[in-house]
Amino acid sequence: MAEQQESLRPWLVLHRAPYLGPATFHSLNERFGSPGKILGAGRAALSAAGLREETVAALLSPDEAAIDADLAWAGQSRAHILPLTDPRYPARLREISAPPLLLYVFGDPDCLSLPQLAMVGSRNPTPVGQETAREFARHLAGMGLTITSGLALGIDAASHRGALKGSGYSVAVVGTGLDRVYPARHRELAHEIAMQGALVSEFAPGMPPLAANFPRRNRIISGLSVGTLVVEAALQSGSLITARLALEQGREVFAVPGSIHNPQARGCHQLLRQGAKLVETAQDILEELGSLVAYTATAGTDEPAGDSAPELDAEYQKVLECIGYEPTSVDTVVERSGLTADAVCSMLLVLELQGFVAATSGGHYCQTC
Repeated sequence: MAEQQESLRPWLVLHRAPYLGPATFHSLNERFGSPGKILGAGRAALSAAGLREETVAALLSPDEAAIDADLAWAGQSRAHILPLTDPRYPARLREISAPPLLLYVFGDPDCLSLPQLAMVGSRNPTPVGQETAREFARHLAGMGLTITSGLALGIDAASHRGALKGSGYSVAVVGTGLDRVYPARHRELAHEIAMQGALVSEFAPGMPPLAANFPRRNRIISGLSVGTLVVEAALQSGSLITARLALEQGREVFAVPGSIHNPQARGCHQLLRQGAKLVETAQDILEELGSLVAYTATAGTDEPAGDSAPELDAEYQKVLECIGYEPTSVDTVVERSGLTADAVCSMLLVLELQGFVAATSGGHYCQTC
Protein backbone atom coordinates (compact mmCIF):
# COMPACT_ATOMS: atom_id res chain seq x y z
CA MET A 1 0.00 0.00 0.00
CA ALA A 2 2.82 2.40 0.92
CA GLU A 3 4.58 1.63 -2.39
CA GLN A 4 1.34 2.19 -4.30
CA GLN A 5 0.80 5.53 -2.58
CA GLU A 6 4.37 6.65 -3.29
CA SER A 7 3.82 5.90 -6.99
CA LEU A 8 1.16 8.63 -6.89
CA ARG A 9 3.62 11.29 -5.73
CA PRO A 10 4.84 12.39 -9.23
CA TRP A 11 1.23 12.69 -10.38
CA LEU A 12 0.34 14.82 -7.36
CA VAL A 13 3.36 17.09 -7.88
CA LEU A 14 2.20 17.76 -11.44
CA HIS A 15 -1.44 18.08 -10.44
CA ARG A 16 -0.69 20.70 -7.80
CA ALA A 17 1.69 22.79 -9.91
CA PRO A 18 0.22 26.21 -10.84
CA TYR A 19 -0.69 26.87 -14.49
CA LEU A 20 -0.36 23.18 -15.31
CA GLY A 21 -3.77 22.02 -16.47
CA PRO A 22 -4.71 18.78 -18.27
CA ALA A 23 -3.80 20.09 -21.73
CA THR A 24 -0.33 21.17 -20.57
CA PHE A 25 0.21 17.87 -18.79
CA HIS A 26 -0.64 15.86 -21.91
CA SER A 27 1.79 17.97 -23.93
CA LEU A 28 4.54 17.40 -21.36
CA ASN A 29 3.79 13.70 -21.09
CA GLU A 30 4.07 13.32 -24.85
CA ARG A 31 7.34 15.25 -24.84
CA PHE A 32 9.06 13.52 -21.90
CA GLY A 33 7.28 10.15 -21.62
CA SER A 34 6.01 9.89 -18.04
CA PRO A 35 5.35 11.96 -14.90
CA GLY A 36 8.63 10.79 -13.37
CA LYS A 37 10.60 11.82 -16.47
CA ILE A 38 8.87 15.20 -16.54
CA LEU A 39 10.01 15.89 -12.98
CA GLY A 40 13.51 14.68 -13.76
CA ALA A 41 13.88 16.80 -16.89
CA GLY A 42 15.58 19.74 -15.16
CA ARG A 43 14.98 23.47 -15.22
CA ALA A 44 16.30 24.14 -18.72
CA ALA A 45 14.24 21.40 -20.39
CA LEU A 46 11.08 22.42 -18.51
CA SER A 47 11.53 26.06 -19.44
CA ALA A 48 12.18 25.05 -23.05
CA ALA A 49 8.84 23.20 -22.97
CA GLY A 50 7.15 26.59 -22.50
CA LEU A 51 6.33 26.36 -18.78
CA ARG A 52 6.08 29.49 -16.66
CA GLU A 53 8.72 30.12 -14.05
CA GLU A 54 6.19 29.56 -11.22
CA THR A 55 5.32 26.17 -12.71
CA VAL A 56 8.95 25.13 -13.09
CA ALA A 57 9.67 26.19 -9.50
CA ALA A 58 6.73 24.13 -8.20
CA LEU A 59 7.89 21.05 -10.11
CA LEU A 60 11.48 21.33 -8.88
CA SER A 61 10.53 22.22 -5.27
CA PRO A 62 7.05 20.78 -4.70
CA ASP A 63 4.90 21.43 -1.66
CA GLU A 64 5.63 18.13 0.06
CA ALA A 65 3.29 18.89 2.99
CA ALA A 66 0.32 19.33 0.62
CA ILE A 67 1.19 16.12 -1.23
CA ASP A 68 1.54 14.23 2.05
CA ALA A 69 -1.92 15.55 3.00
CA ASP A 70 -3.34 14.20 -0.30
CA LEU A 71 -1.79 10.79 0.36
CA ALA A 72 -3.11 10.81 3.93
CA TRP A 73 -6.59 11.54 2.56
CA ALA A 74 -6.23 8.60 0.16
CA GLY A 75 -5.29 6.38 3.10
CA GLN A 76 -8.86 6.54 4.41
CA SER A 77 -11.31 3.73 3.84
CA ARG A 78 -13.15 4.16 0.50
CA ALA A 79 -10.86 7.05 -0.56
CA HIS A 80 -8.91 6.69 -3.82
CA ILE A 81 -6.70 8.72 -6.14
CA LEU A 82 -6.85 7.44 -9.73
CA PRO A 83 -4.18 8.71 -12.14
CA LEU A 84 -4.73 8.32 -15.88
CA THR A 85 -2.74 5.08 -15.92
CA ASP A 86 -4.84 3.42 -13.21
CA PRO A 87 -6.98 0.61 -14.72
CA ARG A 88 -9.92 1.91 -12.67
CA TYR A 89 -9.74 5.33 -14.35
CA PRO A 90 -12.97 5.43 -16.41
CA ALA A 91 -12.31 4.64 -20.07
CA ARG A 92 -14.97 7.01 -21.40
CA LEU A 93 -13.48 9.96 -19.55
CA ARG A 94 -10.02 9.06 -20.84
CA GLU A 95 -11.39 9.49 -24.40
CA ILE A 96 -12.23 13.20 -24.07
CA SER A 97 -9.91 16.02 -25.06
CA ALA A 98 -7.47 16.76 -22.19
CA PRO A 99 -8.98 14.45 -19.55
CA PRO A 100 -8.07 15.14 -15.90
CA LEU A 101 -4.65 13.71 -15.12
CA LEU A 102 -6.08 12.24 -11.93
CA LEU A 103 -9.36 11.85 -10.07
CA TYR A 104 -10.09 11.92 -6.37
CA VAL A 105 -12.81 9.34 -5.63
CA PHE A 106 -14.68 8.58 -2.44
CA GLY A 107 -16.83 5.47 -2.67
CA ASP A 108 -16.69 2.66 -5.21
CA PRO A 109 -14.32 3.51 -8.10
CA ASP A 110 -15.51 0.50 -10.11
CA CYS A 111 -18.92 2.08 -10.67
CA LEU A 112 -17.21 4.78 -12.77
CA SER A 113 -16.74 2.22 -15.54
CA LEU A 114 -20.44 1.32 -15.70
CA PRO A 115 -22.72 2.92 -18.35
CA GLN A 116 -23.67 6.33 -17.00
CA LEU A 117 -26.37 8.85 -17.89
CA ALA A 118 -25.77 12.46 -16.84
CA MET A 119 -28.89 14.23 -15.56
CA VAL A 120 -28.70 17.98 -15.11
CA GLY A 121 -31.00 20.97 -14.90
CA SER A 122 -32.13 24.03 -13.02
CA ARG A 123 -31.17 24.78 -9.42
CA ASN A 124 -34.68 26.30 -9.05
CA PRO A 125 -36.95 23.79 -10.79
CA THR A 126 -40.71 23.60 -10.65
CA PRO A 127 -42.22 20.84 -8.47
CA VAL A 128 -43.11 19.02 -11.68
CA GLY A 129 -39.51 19.26 -12.88
CA GLN A 130 -38.18 17.84 -9.64
CA GLU A 131 -40.64 14.96 -9.75
CA THR A 132 -39.82 14.28 -13.40
CA ALA A 133 -36.10 14.11 -12.63
CA ARG A 134 -36.66 11.86 -9.62
CA GLU A 135 -38.86 9.43 -11.50
CA PHE A 136 -36.70 9.28 -14.62
CA ALA A 137 -33.63 8.62 -12.46
CA ARG A 138 -35.39 5.98 -10.39
CA HIS A 139 -36.59 4.12 -13.45
CA LEU A 140 -33.34 4.36 -15.43
CA ALA A 141 -31.21 3.35 -12.44
CA GLY A 142 -33.42 0.31 -12.01
CA MET A 143 -32.75 -0.55 -15.66
CA GLY A 144 -28.98 -0.52 -15.18
CA LEU A 145 -27.83 3.04 -15.93
CA THR A 146 -25.69 4.78 -13.32
CA ILE A 147 -27.08 8.29 -12.80
CA THR A 148 -24.41 10.98 -12.74
CA SER A 149 -24.92 14.60 -11.72
CA GLY A 150 -23.29 17.49 -9.87
CA LEU A 151 -24.80 17.38 -6.33
CA ALA A 152 -26.25 20.87 -6.84
CA LEU A 153 -29.64 22.04 -5.62
CA GLY A 154 -32.71 21.27 -7.71
CA ILE A 155 -32.59 18.80 -10.58
CA ASP A 156 -29.14 17.43 -9.63
CA ALA A 157 -30.28 16.47 -6.13
CA ALA A 158 -33.61 15.08 -7.39
CA SER A 159 -31.73 12.90 -9.90
CA HIS A 160 -29.35 11.53 -7.29
CA ARG A 161 -32.22 10.76 -4.92
CA GLY A 162 -34.23 9.07 -7.65
CA ALA A 163 -31.30 6.81 -8.55
CA LEU A 164 -30.76 5.83 -4.91
CA LYS A 165 -34.47 5.12 -4.54
CA GLY A 166 -34.29 2.93 -7.64
CA SER A 167 -31.56 0.86 -5.94
CA GLY A 168 -29.08 1.84 -8.61
CA TYR A 169 -25.73 3.56 -8.57
CA SER A 170 -25.28 7.32 -8.51
CA VAL A 171 -22.12 9.35 -9.13
CA ALA A 172 -21.73 12.93 -7.92
CA VAL A 173 -19.04 15.01 -9.62
CA VAL A 174 -18.26 18.06 -7.50
CA GLY A 175 -16.42 21.36 -7.89
CA THR A 176 -14.66 21.23 -4.52
CA GLY A 177 -12.24 18.98 -2.72
CA LEU A 178 -13.85 15.81 -1.38
CA ASP A 179 -13.15 16.83 2.21
CA ARG A 180 -16.15 19.16 2.03
CA VAL A 181 -19.72 19.04 0.74
CA TYR A 182 -21.19 21.89 -1.29
CA PRO A 183 -23.91 22.85 -0.74
CA ALA A 184 -23.60 21.91 2.93
CA ARG A 185 -27.27 20.87 3.13
CA HIS A 186 -26.44 17.90 0.88
CA ARG A 187 -24.08 16.32 3.40
CA GLU A 188 -26.42 13.39 4.09
CA LEU A 189 -27.13 12.94 0.37
CA ALA A 190 -23.39 12.90 -0.36
CA HIS A 191 -22.91 10.20 2.29
CA GLU A 192 -25.65 8.07 0.69
CA ILE A 193 -24.08 8.48 -2.76
CA ALA A 194 -20.66 7.45 -1.42
CA MET A 195 -22.23 4.27 -0.04
CA GLN A 196 -24.18 3.54 -3.24
CA GLY A 197 -21.85 4.89 -5.89
CA ALA A 198 -19.07 7.47 -5.71
CA LEU A 199 -18.16 11.10 -5.16
CA VAL A 200 -15.66 12.36 -7.75
CA SER A 201 -13.51 15.47 -8.09
CA GLU A 202 -10.40 16.55 -9.97
CA PHE A 203 -9.75 19.06 -7.18
CA ALA A 204 -7.53 18.25 -4.22
CA PRO A 205 -8.88 18.19 -0.66
CA GLY A 206 -9.10 21.71 0.67
CA MET A 207 -10.34 23.26 -2.59
CA PRO A 208 -13.30 25.63 -1.92
CA PRO A 209 -16.27 26.05 -4.31
CA LEU A 210 -14.77 28.60 -6.71
CA ALA A 211 -16.89 29.68 -9.69
CA ALA A 212 -14.18 28.64 -12.17
CA ASN A 213 -14.31 25.05 -10.89
CA PHE A 214 -17.81 24.27 -12.09
CA PRO A 215 -17.35 24.34 -15.89
CA ARG A 216 -14.42 21.97 -15.32
CA ARG A 217 -16.69 19.77 -13.23
CA ASN A 218 -19.31 19.82 -16.00
CA ARG A 219 -16.90 18.42 -18.60
CA ILE A 220 -16.30 15.44 -16.28
CA ILE A 221 -20.04 14.87 -15.78
CA SER A 222 -20.60 14.69 -19.54
CA GLY A 223 -17.30 12.89 -20.19
CA LEU A 224 -18.13 10.04 -17.82
CA SER A 225 -21.52 9.51 -19.44
CA VAL A 226 -22.87 7.97 -22.62
CA GLY A 227 -25.47 10.71 -22.78
CA THR A 228 -26.79 13.79 -20.97
CA LEU A 229 -30.45 14.38 -20.11
CA VAL A 230 -31.53 17.97 -19.39
CA VAL A 231 -34.80 18.08 -17.45
CA GLU A 232 -35.40 21.79 -16.83
CA ALA A 233 -33.04 24.63 -17.69
CA ALA A 234 -33.33 28.36 -18.24
CA LEU A 235 -31.59 29.91 -21.23
CA GLN A 236 -28.57 30.96 -19.11
CA SER A 237 -28.34 27.67 -17.21
CA GLY A 238 -25.00 25.99 -16.61
CA SER A 239 -26.76 22.79 -17.67
CA LEU A 240 -26.54 24.00 -21.26
CA ILE A 241 -22.75 24.09 -20.86
CA THR A 242 -22.84 20.44 -19.86
CA ALA A 243 -25.02 19.64 -22.88
CA ARG A 244 -22.66 21.51 -25.22
CA LEU A 245 -19.66 19.67 -23.78
CA ALA A 246 -21.49 16.36 -24.27
CA LEU A 247 -22.01 17.17 -27.95
CA GLU A 248 -18.35 18.14 -28.33
CA GLN A 249 -17.39 14.82 -26.74
CA GLY A 250 -19.59 12.91 -29.20
CA ARG A 251 -22.18 11.91 -26.61
CA GLU A 252 -25.98 11.85 -26.90
CA VAL A 253 -28.01 14.81 -25.61
CA PHE A 254 -31.63 14.42 -24.51
CA ALA A 255 -34.09 17.08 -23.36
CA VAL A 256 -37.50 16.95 -21.69
CA PRO A 257 -39.89 19.50 -23.24
CA GLY A 258 -41.97 21.77 -21.01
CA SER A 259 -44.64 24.41 -21.14
CA ILE A 260 -44.01 27.38 -23.42
CA HIS A 261 -44.94 29.54 -20.40
CA ASN A 262 -42.31 28.00 -18.14
CA PRO A 263 -39.00 29.95 -18.24
CA GLN A 264 -37.28 26.86 -16.82
CA ALA A 265 -38.17 24.97 -20.02
CA ARG A 266 -36.66 27.43 -22.50
CA GLY A 267 -33.17 25.97 -22.28
CA CYS A 268 -34.56 22.52 -23.09
CA HIS A 269 -36.49 23.93 -26.03
CA GLN A 270 -33.32 25.59 -27.34
CA LEU A 271 -31.51 22.24 -27.14
CA LEU A 272 -34.35 20.56 -29.02
CA ARG A 273 -34.13 23.17 -31.77
CA GLN A 274 -30.41 22.44 -31.97
CA GLY A 275 -30.98 18.71 -32.45
CA ALA A 276 -31.23 17.20 -28.97
CA LYS A 277 -33.47 14.13 -28.77
CA LEU A 278 -36.91 14.86 -27.36
CA VAL A 279 -37.71 12.67 -24.36
CA GLU A 280 -41.20 12.00 -23.01
CA THR A 281 -40.58 8.68 -21.27
CA ALA A 282 -37.64 6.81 -19.84
CA GLN A 283 -38.16 4.26 -22.59
CA ASP A 284 -37.12 6.91 -25.14
CA ILE A 285 -33.67 6.97 -23.56
CA LEU A 286 -33.43 3.21 -23.19
CA GLU A 287 -34.24 2.75 -26.87
CA GLU A 288 -31.28 5.00 -27.75
CA LEU A 289 -28.88 3.53 -25.21
CA GLY A 290 -30.39 0.06 -24.80
CA SER A 291 -27.38 -1.77 -26.20
CA LEU A 292 -25.37 -0.48 -23.25
CA VAL A 293 -27.68 -1.71 -20.49
CA ALA A 294 -29.56 -4.92 -19.83
CA TYR A 295 -33.28 -4.29 -19.95
CA THR A 296 -36.41 -5.73 -21.53
CA ALA A 297 -38.83 -3.79 -23.67
CA THR A 298 -41.66 -4.62 -21.31
CA ALA A 299 -39.80 -3.74 -18.12
CA GLY A 300 -40.61 -0.69 -16.07
CA THR A 301 -44.36 -0.47 -16.42
CA ASP A 302 -44.23 2.17 -13.69
CA GLU A 303 -41.97 4.42 -15.77
CA PRO A 304 -42.52 8.17 -15.46
CA ALA A 305 -44.29 10.41 -17.91
CA GLY A 306 -46.92 9.49 -20.43
CA ASP A 307 -49.20 7.64 -18.00
CA SER A 308 -52.89 8.60 -18.04
CA ALA A 309 -54.40 10.01 -14.87
CA PRO A 310 -56.81 7.85 -12.81
CA GLU A 311 -60.56 8.48 -13.02
CA LEU A 312 -61.85 11.50 -11.12
CA ASP A 313 -65.27 12.75 -10.08
CA ALA A 314 -66.71 14.99 -12.83
CA GLU A 315 -66.32 18.27 -10.90
CA TYR A 316 -62.75 17.44 -9.87
CA GLN A 317 -61.97 16.50 -13.48
CA LYS A 318 -63.40 19.85 -14.57
CA VAL A 319 -61.13 21.73 -12.14
CA LEU A 320 -58.13 19.66 -13.24
CA GLU A 321 -58.83 20.48 -16.90
CA CYS A 322 -58.78 24.19 -16.00
CA ILE A 323 -55.18 23.87 -14.76
CA GLY A 324 -52.38 23.67 -17.27
CA TYR A 325 -48.96 22.11 -17.00
CA GLU A 326 -47.76 25.67 -16.57
CA PRO A 327 -48.43 27.49 -13.23
CA THR A 328 -52.09 28.56 -13.09
CA SER A 329 -53.59 30.93 -10.52
CA VAL A 330 -56.62 30.09 -8.39
CA ASP A 331 -58.47 33.08 -9.89
CA THR A 332 -57.89 31.67 -13.37
CA VAL A 333 -59.27 28.28 -12.31
CA VAL A 334 -62.35 29.98 -10.82
CA GLU A 335 -62.89 31.95 -14.02
CA ARG A 336 -62.46 28.93 -16.29
CA SER A 337 -64.54 26.53 -14.22
CA GLY A 338 -67.41 28.80 -13.19
CA LEU A 339 -67.21 27.40 -9.65
CA THR A 340 -66.94 29.44 -6.48
CA ALA A 341 -63.54 30.30 -5.06
CA ASP A 342 -64.27 28.27 -1.90
CA ALA A 343 -65.15 25.18 -3.92
CA VAL A 344 -62.09 25.52 -6.13
CA CYS A 345 -59.73 25.96 -3.15
CA SER A 346 -61.22 22.91 -1.44
CA MET A 347 -60.89 20.74 -4.55
CA LEU A 348 -57.35 21.96 -5.24
CA LEU A 349 -56.32 20.82 -1.79
CA VAL A 350 -57.75 17.35 -2.44
CA LEU A 351 -56.15 17.19 -5.89
CA GLU A 352 -52.80 18.19 -4.39
CA LEU A 353 -53.04 15.54 -1.68
CA GLN A 354 -53.86 12.91 -4.31
CA GLY A 355 -50.89 13.98 -6.42
CA PHE A 356 -52.80 15.38 -9.42
CA VAL A 357 -51.51 18.93 -8.99
CA ALA A 358 -48.58 20.63 -7.30
CA ALA A 359 -48.49 24.04 -5.66
CA THR A 360 -45.92 26.41 -7.17
CA SER A 361 -44.71 29.85 -6.09
CA GLY A 362 -47.20 32.69 -5.80
CA GLY A 363 -50.17 30.46 -4.95
CA HIS A 364 -50.30 28.90 -8.42
CA TYR A 365 -50.89 25.26 -9.34
CA CYS A 366 -49.87 23.03 -12.20
CA GLN A 367 -50.77 19.49 -13.30
CA THR A 368 -48.39 16.68 -12.44
CA CYS A 369 -49.91 13.87 -14.50
